[in-house]
Amino acid sequence: MSISYHSYTIRNTLTALYLDANRTAAEGVQHLADVLRKNTTLIILTLRYDGIDDKGAQHLADALRTNTTLTILDLGSNGIGAEGAEHIADALRTNATLTALDLGNNEIDDKGAQHIADALRTNATLTTLNLYRNKIGAEGAQHLADALRTNTTLTRLTLRYDGIGDKGAQHLADALRTNTTLTALNLNGNRIGDKGAEHIVDALRTNTTLTSLELGNNEISAEGAQLIADALRRNVRQYGVDLALNGMGKQVIVDLMAFLVETMFFA
Repeated sequence: MSISYHSYTIRNTLTALYLDANRTAAEGVQHLADVLRKNTTLIILTLRYDGIDDKGAQHLADALRTNTTLTILDLGSNGIGAEGAEHIADALRTNATLTALDLGNNEIDDKGAQHIADALRTNATLTTLNLYRNKIGAEGAQHLADALRTNTTLTRLTLRYDGIGDKGAQHLADALRTNTTLTALNLNGNRIGDKGAEHIVDALRTNTTLTSLELGNNEISAEGAQLIADALRRNVRQYGVDLALNGMGKQVIVDLMAFLVETMFFA
């Protein structure tokens, strides 16, 4: 079925369109973007594994500047780099309807993360952002952390396997001390060690909004996990913590389980 047919169909009827793994490419996305400029019904659009690259991202960004209905956009695994991220970020500065953006498994790196972060300083609608496996590193994490200090709408941020390390964890921890809206943070697979865990623990002592923290598949030892367990006892709002595959000892796991039981049944 051709892209032109899909474009015709979404003009006035569809509310959700899933075109994952269709090799749509930039040219096909341009047809969709042209329709999105005037469409008033489509709410969800997913284009994962479609090879749209930076050019396709630009077409969609142009459409986002005028579209007033799309709320969820999934562009995961599309070879989008920093240039494409910049186009999307520019659109986010004026778009007032998009609430969820998935750019996971692309190639935006730290420069692309900076563009997105700059947009987050003014965007007032995006609540969910997925940037997993984009090699943003500690520098990219710093840009996002700076944005989190002023952003008042983002509630879920995913940075899985982005190589942020202890330094990136420190930047994000600093932001968590003042941010009052983020409720879920996923930092799985980021080579975060005990130093990074300590920074996060310090932030948890004052943060009162984060309720889900994922730190699985990092390099946190039993000592680092114990610090987190102690912080959880002082701040019961952090009720969801993932520390899987971190090489912690049995006693730490017992302590964490005891805390969860205490929180669930005796709080």
